[in-house]
Amino acid sequence: MGTERTGPGTGRGGEPGAESGPAPAAPEPDIRTGTPESRTGAPDASTGGPEPRTAPTPTTPTTPTTPTRLRRLAGVWRRPALRWPKRVAAALVLVLLLPPLAAGIALRVNYAGDPAAGTYTRNRDALWMGHAWVDGRKKDADVRALAARLRTTGVRDLYVHAGPLEHDGTLPASAYPRARWLIGAIHRELPGVRVQAWLGDELATEGPVGLRLERAATRTAVVRSAGQVLDAGFDGAHFDLEPLHSGDADYLSLLGDLRRVTRAHGALLSVAAHQIDPLPSLHSVGGAVTGHPKWWSQAFFGQVARRVDQIAVMSYDTALPLESLYGGYVAQQTSLALEVTPATTDLLMGMPFYYEDNMDHHGSAETVAAAVRGARLGLSRTDRTRENFGVAAYVDFAAREKDWTAYERGWVR
Repeated sequence: MGTERTGPGTGRGGEPGAESGPAPAAPEPDIRTGTPESRTGAPDASTGGPEPRTAPTPTTPTTPTTPTRLRRLAGVWRRPALRWPKRVAAALVLVLLLPPLAAGIALRVNYAGDPAAGTYTRNRDALWMGHAWVDGRKKDADVRALAARLRTTGVRDLYVHAGPLEHDGTLPASAYPRARWLIGAIHRELPGVRVQAWLGDELATEGPVGLRLERAATRTAVVRSAGQVLDAGFDGAHFDLEPLHSGDADYLSLLGDLRRVTRAHGALLSVAAHQIDPLPSLHSVGGAVTGHPKWWSQAFFGQVARRVDQIAVMSYDTALPLESLYGGYVAQQTSLALEVTPATTDLLMGMPFYYEDNMDHHGSAETVAAAVRGARLGLSRTDRTRENFGVAAYVDFAAREKDWTAYERGWVR
């Protein structure tokens, strides 16, 4: 996600950086053509005598014109010896172009149709919130304004950034000095709304720096940090650890230990989750080609979902260029997640309450309206009556009025 963005997409947190525009287009190459031949040595008819004998003036060699080059290339291309190379080239073009084209058509078709009646908020939605709420920048007036905004929505959980964790898994209490004030104010203004501590960090899965889940001491420290924020009064602990590769057994072990702590406190355990393979084993291919496997397998997603109380899919930053493709993708992700998430676990589909335009996120395509409609379509097709379902908005400090309006009109009604 963007530079120094808090939470899902970065792990460690911070306020959003300046928006970055598209890179300037490369200049068109020059096309050189030949020059007309010069002709010399024409006869002088005014003398009436014999044509003078003069040495011909040498002509300047010319470069073939573009049409001449094309004719030559066409002649070469028609040679019988190139029959098999041409067939191989055509096959390669089909191999490269057909899968993206087929995938795009499938996503567009997935966005077609109407969501089923009754597929609106179940009052189990969530909102990711920045660090300003616990470090002293927010005041009572801010809480009152937030309460006025949320009272008519389906938001029940607030993921308030209280980290980041240190790379050894510890969490300094100085990171959230105003937590008790915020929790008390929210409970007073919005009875029934739960305040969870959002804890994240960068994992050392793709580089030398970061939190290492393979170390038992680090996992123990993370569990201790969870108990620490629960003792401070938070209603739950929400973890966002990235980049987290599919099949990470150490992560599953950590979730088991964390859940014992949250249950002992009568609190919630929730996680931000990577997207699911849109095609089987695509995470393996992506990892082999780029070293950064973007997706989790559906089976691993289900393993995580069975170990937590809530799982929120980070269904944004997809790089898709069109709103219809993004909406179809969210519909697909919703169906894939519903198929493996236990009915007792809250499944939340993330929606982008921010605008960026870069290689990962096209703001004109990844809209709240498309995310909500996609989630409703996936819910309609897979588990229409499921109650433990909602959407999660990322992030409060970047939200625009149009984002709130699209959420309320499309999902809250």
